[in-house]
Amino acid sequence: MKTKGNCAMSEDNTVTLYRPVGQKERDLIAASSFRAFPPRLSWQPIFYPVLSEDYAVQIARDWNTKDAASDYVGYVTRFHVRADYLRAYPVQTVGSSEHQEYWIPAEELDTFNQNVIGPIEVIAEFRPC
Repeated sequence: MKTKGNCAMSEDNTVTLYRPVGQKERDLIAASSFRAFPPRLSWQPIFYPVLSEDYAVQIARDWNTKDAASDYVGYVTRFHVRADYLRAYPVQTVGSSEHQEYWIPAEELDTFNQNVIGPIEVIAEFRPC
């Protein structure tokens, strides 16, 4: 396993990414047999997968569990994307150096999904106490 910044690149030239999601988005991912992320809503111009599990956990635990639109539940997903596809998108830092993500325009999400290799895994779940 090689590392590039905070993201891990496997020997098969994929990058491991994470995405915090609420209940509705998790259900839509499940409806795709865990193979694709659902289209963005009209008020969501970008899709933002994050580079570290810790950052995804922070969002799922601290934001999604307090958000009615997430049904007060947060999940962390993990998935692999072709590294050559991601080269077209610069890594964005949004806060501290650990808050890194890609910004994929909503209209390009179908192409992004075509570059996801293997299933989208749910690796953590958070609910309010």
